[in-house]
Amino acid sequence: MENNWRHKTLENLEKKVWPTLSSDEGSYLIKTCNSLRKKQLQDFTTEDLRIMIGQEIGLYFLMPLAIETLTDDLLAEGDIGPLLKNVLETDTKFWDDNKNYWQQLNEIIKDRRHEIEKMKFDISKFDNCKHR
Repeated sequence: MENNWRHKTLENLEKKVWPTLSSDEGSYLIKTCNSLRKKQLQDFTTEDLRIMIGQEIGLYFLMPLAIETLTDDLLAEGDIGPLLKNVLETDTKFWDDNKNYWQQLNEIIKDRRHEIEKMKFDISKFDNCKHR
């Protein structure tokens, strides 16, 4: 990754520009995701990360930010819910392709499984993490 990647947008980093939507075009979620692709990563909030990771957009660039956030506060909340829930629900293909992020996340949650389970998160995929 580039040294200054946090100062760039997902569109800059992925070299793929989504067209700007008109005000009457698309749902709230579509408009929000479109807008967040144009926002510098250093300015992303927990809610921004939660939304984009939940939609599996820009995971390669956003997961390191999410892991940093979760390292500081495992139960960090966005406006509508916890970031951890969306991170844990990320497709296993992403984790298979990015084992280093998987290991970092597993390290963060390993001693707090009981707390996570109480929140009704599905952490069963972490039961077999040794093969990753």
